[in-house]
Formats: sequence, C-alpha cells, structure tokens
Amino acid sequence: MKKTLAVLVSLAALGAGGAPLRAAWIWVEGEKPAVNKMNRHPWYDQVKRAELSGGDFLSNFHPEKIGEAEYRFEAPIAGEYEFWIRANPVQASLVYQLNGGEEKEVDFKGEKRGQINLAADGKPDLRFLAWVKAGPATLKAGANTLRFRTTSKNSHHGMIDCFVLSNEPFRPQGVLKPDQLAKAQTQWSAIHQGWLPFDPPPDPFAASPMDLRFLNEPVAGQHGFVRAQDGQFLLGNGEPVRFWGVNGPPHELKDRAAIRRAARLLAKRGVNLVRAHGAIFDKRGEANLEAVKHLLTVVEEMKAEGIYTHLSIYFPLWFAPPPDLAWLPGYDGKKHPFAALMFNRQFQAKYQDWLKALLLTPGEKSGRRLVDEPAVFGLEIQNEDSFLFWTFSADNLPDPQLRQLEKMFGDWLIRRHGSLDAALARWNGQKTRRDAPAEGRLGFRPLWNMVNEKTARDRDTVRFLVELQTRFYRESYQFLRQLGFRALISASNWTTASAEVLGPLEAWSYTAGDFADRHGYFGCLHKGDNAAWSIREGHTYADRSALRFDAETPGQPKQFLHPVMDIEYQGKPTMISETTFNRPNRYRTEAPLYFAAYAALQGSDALVHFALDGADWEVKPNFFMQPWTLMSPAMMGQFPAAALLYRRGLVAAGRVLADLRLNQEDLLNLQGTPLPLGASFDELRLRDVPAGVEFKPGQRIDPLLHYAGRARVQFVAEPAEVQRQDLRPYVDHARQTVSSSTGELKLDYGRGLLTVNAPQAQGLCGNLQAAGRAELRDVIFSSPLELAAMLAVALDGQPLAGSEKILLQVMSEEQTAGFQTEPSGQGKKIVNLGRDPWLFKEIQGTVRFKRPDAARLKVTPLDFNGYPQPDTAPANGPEIRLAAGVFYYLITSQ
Repeated sequence: MKKTLAVLVSLAALGAGGAPLRAAWIWVEGEKPAVNKMNRHPWYDQVKRAELSGGDFLSNFHPEKIGEAEYRFEAPIAGEYEFWIRANPVQASLVYQLNGGEEKEVDFKGEKRGQINLAADGKPDLRFLAWVKAGPATLKAGANTLRFRTTSKNSHHGMIDCFVLSNEPFRPQGVLKPDQLAKAQTQWSAIHQGWLPFDPPPDPFAASPMDLRFLNEPVAGQHGFVRAQDGQFLLGNGEPVRFWGVNGPPHELKDRAAIRRAARLLAKRGVNLVRAHGAIFDKRGEANLEAVKHLLTVVEEMKAEGIYTHLSIYFPLWFAPPPDLAWLPGYDGKKHPFAALMFNRQFQAKYQDWLKALLLTPGEKSGRRLVDEPAVFGLEIQNEDSFLFWTFSADNLPDPQLRQLEKMFGDWLIRRHGSLDAALARWNGQKTRRDAPAEGRLGFRPLWNMVNEKTARDRDTVRFLVELQTRFYRESYQFLRQLGFRALISASNWTTASAEVLGPLEAWSYTAGDFADRHGYFGCLHKGDNAAWSIREGHTYADRSALRFDAETPGQPKQFLHPVMDIEYQGKPTMISETTFNRPNRYRTEAPLYFAAYAALQGSDALVHFALDGADWEVKPNFFMQPWTLMSPAMMGQFPAAALLYRRGLVAAGRVLADLRLNQEDLLNLQGTPLPLGASFDELRLRDVPAGVEFKPGQRIDPLLHYAGRARVQFVAEPAEVQRQDLRPYVDHARQTVSSSTGELKLDYGRGLLTVNAPQAQGLCGNLQAAGRAELRDVIFSSPLELAAMLAVALDGQPLAGSEKILLQVMSEEQTAGFQTEPSGQGKKIVNLGRDPWLFKEIQGTVRFKRPDAARLKVTPLDFNGYPQPDTAPANGPEIRLAAGVFYYLITSQ
C-alpha cells in the first residue's frame, strides 16, 4: 500500500548567526483522509486513474449532500508554507479550514498549473484536474489538521487528488513530488535524445542584464496620450514609439498581484502593449460590471510596468442573442449577430451603453476613469466583422434583421436612382428571391457573385454596404470623442471575400479611425474536430517554413503570402493586432525574428502577438491545448532580442517601393487593387509579374516588394496612379533571394535562410546548416542545425563593432515532452500531445566576433530568466562555443 503522507526536510542554507534554515515540504494524498464524509458517484469517478497521484483520489458528487474530509499531518518546522492543491477547478467551490481557523475558499480563478481533462471518455464535461495555488498557510511544528468542504452549486461536486505544503517555492508538475522534479528532467533528456527540458523556476525579477523594462516609460501614459501623426505613433511627449505587444493578460488571472507579475514578465521581455480582448457584456447583452472592473485592474497594473492597454470588447462570436431579446429580435440563442451592429440602431444604443460602463466607471485603485486614462492606448470598435466577409449572408442574418437591412438598401436605392423600379431597370431587371419592391425592400446577392460577376446591381450593393459600414465607424468614432475618450480609435481588423476587389474597400472604411489594423496567422494545415481553437490527439497538420514560402499544403508551389506584409493607408499608422505562427508547426522558431525584422523594414507601427493564454511556461495552460500559446521557448523565449530590434529600429525602414493612388470610384466599381494585402500568390502567378518599372492596368505588383521595402496607398478622387520602383536590384526570382532596399536584410527563400546584417543587429534564422560559415559585418556565425536562430543585438545603442554591452540570443526548435506523431497523408497525425515541460533541441554552433578587442570580450552565459548562471564562470572571446542548454549570453567589453 502506498504511503499517504510524505515529508522531506533538508538543510538549505545558513541564516543569520549561522543558524540552519531548513527546507521542508509535505505531500498528502487525497484519498486517505482521517475523516471521510464524501459522497462518491459512479459517473464522476470514471476517470483516467493513471493521471492521479497514487492512482486514486477523493471525490464528492451528490445533488443534496456537501462533501467533507479532514486530514491530519505533521509539520517538521513551524512557519509559512506555499499551499498547493490538486483538485477539480471547473464550476467548483472548495472551502478549507486550517487548524480550526477561519474558513477560506480556494480561488480557482487564480494561479493554477497543469490542467487536464480527467474524464475516462475524454469528454469535456466537469471532470478536470489542476494544481491550484490556495495561498500561504501558516503551520505549527508537529500536528496540524486541514478540513475541506465541497460547496459547488453543481451537485456539490469536487475532487482532491493530493495537496502539498512547501516552505520553498514549488512548481507543480503532474504527479511529481518536489524531490522527483530534477530526476524527471534527467529522464526526459534520456528519453528524448538530443533534447533538453525548458522549465525555468519562478522569476524573482532581480537585476538582470536581459531586462528590457528600461525601454518602457516609468508608467504608461506618463507624458499623456499616445497619438497618431504622420504615419506613426507618438508618445505624449512627441517621441516616436513602436509597440511590441501581446493579446493578454490571461483571462484566468483575476488577482491583482498575479496580473502585476504578468506585467513585470512582459515588460522584462520587451512588451509595451497588451490587447485586452474579451467581452464586457453578459449573455443577454447587458453591460457586465465585473468584466469592466477586471479591465480597470488590467489597465492599472499594466500601467505600472510601462505597458499600454488596447481595448477589444466586442466580437460577434462572443454573443448569441436569446430569442426573447426585444432590441435584437430573430435570434435563437445559437446564431451570432454578424453585421447586425453596423445597421441595427437599437443594437448600437446597447453597444454605446457598454462603452459608457467601460469608460466612465472609476478604477478601484486609482479612482480614474478609462476615458481619462492615458495608459489606455486605444479602443477597437469591433473585432473581425465586415459586410464584405463571407459571414455576411442570408443564412447568418435572421429574417427580422435581414428585412431591416433590405429596407435600408431600398431607401438608399430610391435616393440614388429615384425609385426601386428605376434601380431594377438600371440593373437590366436582375433580381433575387428576397426582393420585395412593394415593401420597399431589395435583397443581396452572395459575395462570390458580386466579386466575380460585378454586375450593375453588384456595384450598387457594394457601394451601399461600404457606405453603411463607413458610416457606422464614423458615428462610433464621434460618439467616443463626445464621451470624452482621448485615446486612439480603430475600426476593425478583418479580411474580406476578395483581397483584390473588396480588400481595399475594407481598408478605406477603416480610415474612419486613427490607424489601420489587420489580423493574420501563419497556419500549418491543421485539421480535426474544433481545430480552429484547439489541438487534439488525432488531429493532422503539416510543418511549414515561412522563410521558404512553403504552401500550406505540402508539395504545392511556393505561396508568397504572410501576415507580416504591410501597407500604409492614407498616411495612418498600421497595426497587426493578432498574429502568430500556429502550433504544432516546428518552424515556429522562425517567427519572432521574422516578424521583428520585416515589420521594422516596412515601418509597421505595432505588432501584437496572439496569445498570452497563460502566464507560466506551460504547454497547455487551459482545458485544451491551444494553437497559439506564446509562453514557449521558441516564442516568448526569443522576445528579448527580437523586441529590442523592432522597437529600437535596429533594422532600418526601407524605401517606399510602391506608391499607389487608388481612385475611389474605381474601387466602388469593383476594379480592385494591383497590390492586394492577404491574397494568395504562388510561383505560377509570379511569372506574370512585370520586372521593371512599367506598369499596366490589370497587372499585379510583385508581393516580394514587402521584403524589400515599403508600400503606401492613398484613396483619392483624382485618376488612379501607380508609382513603383524597379525591384530588380532587390528581387532575384532565379536565385530565389530578396534583399532589402537598406542592404540590412537578405532572404534566401530557396534554402529558407534569413540574414540580418545591420550595424546594431546581426544574425541568422532558418536553415543554419545550409549557411555554413556566415561572415557578417562584425560577427561570424556557424551551426550544423537545420532549424535555429542566432541574433546579436547591442543593448547600449552602439554598433556591434564597438558596443560595450551585447545580448546574444540563440534558439533551436521546441516541442512538448512526449509529443508523438505518425505519417498521415500529406502531413502528420498527432498520436500524443505531450505534456510539461517544454523541450528544445540541443543548441550547437559557434559565434565569433571580428572586432579588434574580441579576445578580451567577457562572455557570461545567462539562465532562462536572464541571470548569470551560478555554476558557469564567464569566459573570454573572440569565439563563443554555444552551450547545448543556453539561450542567452551577455557580452561586455573589459
């Protein structure tokens, strides 16, 4: 029989006067309480017992009876202990009482780790398990008692697998006890030959040479509100600023201290913007004041670390109007209100109520309203909705809403043509099945027909929709300004049914706001149930390199399309507020430097990575494994050098290589743009692109322009004009290379290799094996790895040739421990998702500095949190032989 109680005591250090300080932890199994008044249920107990500590647990599931249990254990040392419990956090309520003291409720919305679906059948119901930090607990030396009560409203359900009390920081990991963690890491390395575990301890946030907090203001908004001017963002004091951001913080972080800790972590790694993306309304569309209070807390705590907050508060997928909603009739509680906000006046009034609640409520800590808060970067009017996207269809709008919009279209046509009969005559009698002229209504043809057939009716329809969408954005903008809102305002960020024909019209409608926003993801042919938002065993995917322009489907021609491609519209700044390389693509290693280098080259003003779904280095922060997790070695692990490069402009902005003046009437007549953003463009189409400066109507501009320099678009009333520079000095299709107009970047998309060769930033990313010995201006890089990244950046603003403080950042590739796949069709099938910890491939290679004092450079390896490694003495240059398990090196002159 297994032991139900484990206690470990060790001499940890010497305290003041030489008195020994002892480390102690206590592990108690849940299924063997001293007093058991739990009520087990056969369904609730059908779980994966192999996931349990000791193979069993204690549970309660009863519609009438609360479960109770009491545990008795010995503490070898009196004092304060960390208290972690492995319990069910889903719709649960668990109360504990220590040594007869005050009853306290376990905060299941607070810090937790390693959440798993425990159900034997894998169904996502109530049966989950996670480590939850219950808070500090003060123990007596000797006997202690701990009582639990399960008080959930749902059948009083609750599970207790085990709990731990430790007087040292403890990072739970499955069923491993504190003294088993180090051994487990060694075992993982033995099982995964050539891979090492990535499991940093909690960051104490002491002084670190890698800490980029200095890039941020002492507090966000210190000098006033951020403003948009001359195609860039400016701080309140007029200083130009770029934003390296994340979507976050994680929704489960409700505790103010936990949010502040997340803010400190982000600031350290170069983040100066969070996009708080979540609903501030309830299921009936009423303002949710608890959500508003949470946002106020987020703004206040991020502000303290110099991080601005961008507010994203409405997304149609967050709302399924119930059938009895008088102000939005026709819905059934399942369908989402796509497009409705842009035309339904009652919905708009309710939306304005949300904004008032959000912006006019004082913060609990500061007393300041968000309308007056300069730490608010901006507000997004709506997320991912448009009249010009596929979700605008008769299937998505219920009849009462569609009738309202059709009547608005009819009224518009009467103003334009004099009557509906006249409009139909201008359309040569073209009709739809929903046309009802006698009721003053005319229907809408599908977007596919509009884009491909472009009839007179289609042109009128698109004109009406664009005018209505633009009016909504202008009116919303005006409402916010009248409310006193002084931060920036953006319209939306969505794509369309045709990047070439409708894309520029969408962008034109966004000019009602202060800057242009967009979304874009680098996918990996991920397929399976709910693959849009989760990764599961049985799903399939295909690894895909952005540096090679791999098509999403293996074996297809190269696809010249990537979210980093940017265009400046109407002289306004640009943002991409959601982007990432989706998991489990092994080429995620490419992402941070790819985004940083090419966003800097194109003069992009804000990059917001998706998503900070957990504040710890976990492979699965929530119920399911997400495709976007940022807290991983290849992503957040590479933020420091990438963020510094981007925010400080260590790669210079390129020349304007395309200047387009698009005639507004031409666009409304569906003539499109020669430079569509987000359009699929493969090698076969590339043959049709003219190489020189001559440009004829109907031709496309080479999308590789975005890898050489910048593009600008103006929407004008005058005749259209396209000014394009000769791309031949930069783009070589035969050799499959693109060089930047600055000479600082070179992409070899045949081999999949990016070279950064700027005065203050030099490095390689991609197939380093193919690069061989790469000699750059001041540094020579070499590695046998066919997927890796190496980047040296100056921390002191000086060229690397003379910098006194340099950060060298290296990365291989990541995967989860135990991850397994098998061949499946054109890609791979996931057999085992894996679990904590993250693993990374052993790093190999050398870095040599060429400067005259290279031999005297001091090289200090840093740990994963950016602190000098205590067991590794600094060495001298000029050549650094990379250690297998080191990501960061501080290089200083002596």
